[in-house]
Amino acid sequence: MDKLKCLSFFKCRGKEKVTASSENFHVGETDENQDRGNWSKKSDYLLSMVGYAVGLGNVWRFPYLTYNNGGGAFLIPYAIMLALAGLPLFFLECSLGQFASLGPVSVWRILPLFQGVGITMVLISIFVTIYYNVIIAYSLYYMFASFRSELPWKNCSYWADENCSRSPIVTHCNISTNSGEIIRVNKSWVDINSLNCINGSEIYQPGQLPSEQYWNKVALQRSSGMDETGVIVWYLALCLLLAWLIVGAALFKGIKSSGKVVYFTAIFPYVVLLILLIRGATLEGASKGISYYIGAQSNFTKLREAEVWKDAATQIFYSLSVAWGGLVALSSYNKFNNNCFSDAILVCLTNCLTSVFAGFAIFSILGHMAHISGKEVAQVVKSGFDLAFIAYPEALAQLPGGPFWSILFFFMLLTLGLDSQFASIETITTTIQDLFPKVMKKMRVPITLGCCLVLFLLGLVCVTQAGIYWVHLIDHFCAGWGILIAAILEIIGIIWIYGGNRFIEDIEMMIGAKRWIFWLWWRACWFVITPLLLIAILIWSLVKFHRPNYAEIPYPDWGVALGWCMIIFCIIWIPIMAVIKIIQAEGNIFQRIVSCCRPASNWGPYLERHRGERYKDMVDPKKETDHEIPTVSGSRKPE
Repeated sequence: MDKLKCLSFFKCRGKEKVTASSENFHVGETDENQDRGNWSKKSDYLLSMVGYAVGLGNVWRFPYLTYNNGGGAFLIPYAIMLALAGLPLFFLECSLGQFASLGPVSVWRILPLFQGVGITMVLISIFVTIYYNVIIAYSLYYMFASFRSELPWKNCSYWADENCSRSPIVTHCNISTNSGEIIRVNKSWVDINSLNCINGSEIYQPGQLPSEQYWNKVALQRSSGMDETGVIVWYLALCLLLAWLIVGAALFKGIKSSGKVVYFTAIFPYVVLLILLIRGATLEGASKGISYYIGAQSNFTKLREAEVWKDAATQIFYSLSVAWGGLVALSSYNKFNNNCFSDAILVCLTNCLTSVFAGFAIFSILGHMAHISGKEVAQVVKSGFDLAFIAYPEALAQLPGGPFWSILFFFMLLTLGLDSQFASIETITTTIQDLFPKVMKKMRVPITLGCCLVLFLLGLVCVTQAGIYWVHLIDHFCAGWGILIAAILEIIGIIWIYGGNRFIEDIEMMIGAKRWIFWLWWRACWFVITPLLLIAILIWSLVKFHRPNYAEIPYPDWGVALGWCMIIFCIIWIPIMAVIKIIQAEGNIFQRIVSCCRPASNWGPYLERHRGERYKDMVDPKKETDHEIPTVSGSRKPE
């Protein structure tokens, strides 16, 4: 700083802040980090994290898993897996991003050999972001379709076929011929020929609900398979465009704008769930649905089955959104001394309690649907798309004031999806900002909107008549074991190679020193329990892998091959970047590998005031090109 140009140090600081703010409007004058910016308030960060973690899976997957795995008994393995796998990984990623103030790719200065892990996380997030916004588009379409006096799927209408019925339909029956012979024929042939079936000879099969045919024939205009692409469904394309416009508008100033939007999108779903629960509890048959969910139907013998524990671990892993890069990206905007430990505990508990709470709202209304249709709850309960767009809309159509409840429900799905989408796009833009900070400072708005436009165009294939097959294909391959591989390498790299004790010292620089007993549990999980659990889930997932299908329609060979290509493209960067780093290093092959397993010379706290004695020799983190390549002599030695 040139003192001759300023009257005092404080005036210089003020001048720098104004200049930074004028050039980079996503950075506030009071931000600790004037290069990257910080959250305006602690609540902005917490609500963004809750919105990212709490997503559609909390509403349409967890309740079904609980019902299917022993009811209330399922909460035992669910809580255990939260403590052993979910929370340790969540805390690790929050601490990692906050300590270095870097996104999921650049943060691997901590271990250059594993930088490909960060690239894998971002690429998988990109693929998932493409189809996730299509689900938001579905919610928008259903919400708009609900603005009428009667829900369009309440009755079988012009779009329905002969199989549309809430009650079983006759498919075959016996008739008597002129010669007195009794034969079995198709019921449609009997109707065409104006004949009569012999009483008691009818063969029944379940009819297709109006909501199911509406979903397939109207909303999706679903084709016969992935081979039949068909045309773009124009109203879904418009809903997809609207979804991306909402995301772009919320993120044009980065965390400064999205941090304000989440006050509505993160809180509103809880309001709706509470309203739906109160309404559902007043309906006849609600108690039966809730008892199936978590009460009298609890089956503790289910805990002996390995599948139950696998489901609990998988649900925890995916519902907390660990290893996607988003937790690192969002936490990188925290102030250095933020208490990331208490944040991790709060967000994880909120996520899990939300899942349990959502189940009551879902099953109370499904119980009513079972009651009025004279069926068991097991016959009406669904999961995933079938719950959100068939079973629940069917139940809402039977309620007085159905359109109001339908608008409320799909608006809730919209806000649940948008929160997660905000964080996913922020992961992408944070990665770009870390790699090209000068460009991002001047062109944040065009780059953010450009990302949204490109992802919208890539998502158009998902709103064709074969779109649902593409959505399911990407979800089946990209949102599966690729994330598990990234998580396993992440915890091995940071805890086993960089050093778990060293990482704990980094955390204590942020939240203060803790007694050894405080870290006993975290050491046990990080070093042994969590990686072993993740490896077990990965092996189980690979062993149980099956070819994808949707609505019992198998995927063509080229579709399965394309799915493998997508996930291979995501994870192949792990060995590619490792080889590149080794080639760029100096010395013989052993020295090169060792140097790549040491932190880069620009690894550490982003701001000089936070580096202390441990990182006093750290190179400026902004000088990436000169110091990113590890060398035998240039890398810091392990402490």
